[in-house]
Amino acid sequence: MHVGLIAAEAVPFVKVGGLADVAGTLPRELAQLGAQVTLVLPAYRRIERQRWELRAEPPRAGQTVLVGARQEAWTLEIGQLPDSDVRVLFVGGRYFDRDGVYTDAQTGRDFEDQAERWVFFARAALAALAHQGHAVDLLHCNDHHTALVIPYAQALDADHPCARAATFFSIHNLGYQGVFRAHAFRATGLPDSFMAPMGALEFWGGMNLMKAGLVLADLLGTVSPTYAQEIQTSEEFGHGLQGVLRARAQDLVGILNGIDVRVWSPRHDRWIAARYDARDLRGKATCKRALLERLGLPYDPARPVFGCIARLTAQKGIDLLLGAIPVLIESGSQLVILGSGSPELERTLHAWSRRFPRQISVTSAFDEPLAHAIEAGSDFYLMPSRYEPCGLNQMYSLVYGTIPVVRRTGGLADTVRDWDGRRGEGCGFVFGSTSVDALVEAMRRALIAFRDPTTHRTLIQNGMALDFSWERSARRYLEAYARAQERRDARRRG
Repeated sequence: MHVGLIAAEAVPFVKVGGLADVAGTLPRELAQLGAQVTLVLPAYRRIERQRWELRAEPPRAGQTVLVGARQEAWTLEIGQLPDSDVRVLFVGGRYFDRDGVYTDAQTGRDFEDQAERWVFFARAALAALAHQGHAVDLLHCNDHHTALVIPYAQALDADHPCARAATFFSIHNLGYQGVFRAHAFRATGLPDSFMAPMGALEFWGGMNLMKAGLVLADLLGTVSPTYAQEIQTSEEFGHGLQGVLRARAQDLVGILNGIDVRVWSPRHDRWIAARYDARDLRGKATCKRALLERLGLPYDPARPVFGCIARLTAQKGIDLLLGAIPVLIESGSQLVILGSGSPELERTLHAWSRRFPRQISVTSAFDEPLAHAIEAGSDFYLMPSRYEPCGLNQMYSLVYGTIPVVRRTGGLADTVRDWDGRRGEGCGFVFGSTSVDALVEAMRRALIAFRDPTTHRTLIQNGMALDFSWERSARRYLEAYARAQERRDARRRG
């Protein structure tokens, strides 16, 4: 099977969110299981060409795609996903030769031509795959940035290498849908029926790219089984598309993300102060001391450290965390936060850190080494998300022996089993309601466990025994791809 996986970001080339981790790791795992995979990405200006040894392909005559009424030139650079046989196609043009990935680096706001950017990328991605000359069996599109690939692929001439490809559309976060005013539809070049009432792109009089993927793909996927159910239930989770998803419930699968254990493992992490495993946890104590010293906080092995690495938004439950800080302070615990987002939430968190400089540290810059240090050096990890499609940090935490305190939602519900002291089972502390009181109660339970060395060690070892490697997830994707091909064949017969 030749899979064309198309995404707006992928590690190690460019990362904004969790999509990058999936798009940069899944292709490698699929290739190891025998699939041929080509990854297609935008050629953003910030990508380090020399570091990744990208090779620019000479442009061919007429190498353009249609955006609205204009022919737009596209370029192609070719690279390799490190430690794999996966070829990476970087599609460039004026829409990506600018500072910023999703937003203008100067203003912090969406680019004014955002809809055109994704029209251009969808068309150019298909053109780049055709440029390689190999037939593509399945197109795996990810989030709204690539949803237009699906209708364009369905309209291809029969001799195009992607003309017979089945389509699989992954929802990484339904909260970001690519919604634009109706006039932006002109750039797509699609028939007017797409914007008719109940059309594949029409959404309350505007245009919704995510909806096109949900309506038109042969098979749909989300990044955890629980999230696949949640997004069909209500406005809170479905963000207006819950009815569309319920209509396609039989075509929706939830496949839990894995993690790259070559990068996230306390046994060989190059960014932590000491290496350790479940049999010998002495290195974790060293990592805790090093983390606190790095951040200027006093070290006391009897004082628990709560870590949090997140976008500082209401979705991540940061407002709930703020409400729980007084209890955390009163307990003598320490809080280490890495993240940026809402200016108001950032200001409030920094105000708390200035007020309690020996107990709270807040870092608002992107810092990958510090992220690893927090996972290894914290005793508990806070993730009070209102919704969480999958989440990766709770899995990182479990692997590093850092006990998660999470809300029961999405991938958090699928990965963190609540502690049962009578049976000695579970790996974290789970709460249900989106309230400060519920979070505080879970934190109190965590503090009780911390003070009991036997319970604390059992929780750590239960978590570290879990397997979150990508191989199992990759096998499920191959099964889903086969189902997508069956649905494609049924659609063509139909």
